[in-house]
Amino acid sequence: MSRRIPLFTLSGVLDADIAVHPFTTEDGLGLSMLRFHRAESKDVVLIVHGLTTSSDMFIMPEHHNLVRFLLDHGFGDVWTLDYRMSNRFPYNRGMHRFTMDDIALYDFPAALAKLREKVGSARVHVITHCLGSVSFMMSLFGGAVNGIASAIVNSAGLTPRVPTWSRLKLTFAPNLVEWGLGFPYLDPRWEDGPIWSRGWLFSKAVDLFHPECRVSACHMLSLMWGTGWPALYSHDKLADITHERSGDLYGATGVHYYRHVAKMVSAGAAVTYDSKDPQYVRLPADYFARAAEVPTPVLLTTGDRNNVFRDSNIECWKRLQASTPGRHELLVFPGYGHQDVFMGKDVHIDVFPHMLDFLKRQAA
Repeated sequence: MSRRIPLFTLSGVLDADIAVHPFTTEDGLGLSMLRFHRAESKDVVLIVHGLTTSSDMFIMPEHHNLVRFLLDHGFGDVWTLDYRMSNRFPYNRGMHRFTMDDIALYDFPAALAKLREKVGSARVHVITHCLGSVSFMMSLFGGAVNGIASAIVNSAGLTPRVPTWSRLKLTFAPNLVEWGLGFPYLDPRWEDGPIWSRGWLFSKAVDLFHPECRVSACHMLSLMWGTGWPALYSHDKLADITHERSGDLYGATGVHYYRHVAKMVSAGAAVTYDSKDPQYVRLPADYFARAAEVPTPVLLTTGDRNNVFRDSNIECWKRLQASTPGRHELLVFPGYGHQDVFMGKDVHIDVFPHMLDFLKRQAA
């Protein structure tokens, strides 16, 4: 296929020294971070993607992306993390059994240890999205990481809530996909595969239910996440080229993470997937039990048209407010959904200034 924007391009960030920082998790995975360094800073920002995406969602060249925005507005040292959910790694392309417990226990502690090797005593602020947000909140409120100056958590935190149709998909789709259809993963780019291949045929079948646009990857993403036509964003919020390259910006994923989300949705809060597995005893049964002990102020954000995690962060903020009144904040972006909060064409006007205000208040 021809691309107008190269895969994994770094051209969206100008006038910064860019370096790759690899590291290894306790359970033996090789992961990495990208560092965008323009100036020495006492406040460092680490940005975390969600399931099927990567650092690329924060450095897109077709709009004023988040990394560039932060660099341009006083935060001279910005990092992006590619952990085991990233489409820059092969870990999603298989019938894996990773859960958000693994990310909370292994990925974030290792990433922050590597980052602190490089930045020393600088204050660390974290911006997270989607299941990266859920996993990070588990890591923070579960005590696996500490010393975070502030956090911005988009779409879902410790109380994932989904629409009814999404709940049905979470309940039945994982077994159907793995054992019924025999797919080890779902891939939004299946349309680009060989004609008459199983993935190509599946994508064509999904297209029949999505007449809202002509981008097959967009249709697959609505199947994979959320409820709607489209589900992840509103078409009018995206630049045309962002919509066209959906298959590059979102990758394939195994479906076991869905099982963990389903368990959390049923429980009404973040929970360990397998509480009998001894490696996860370090994670608490109730993440809100020690909320008062976590000094990190959290800004919970969401779009008011979130068709993936609905009002999850509104509910999370209410529960945190009950235990620690005034410590945490809530911000709802009018007209935005789930993914377009970071990838929309006008987010540098509608979204990022509000995040910047929060960061500057915590850095003061």
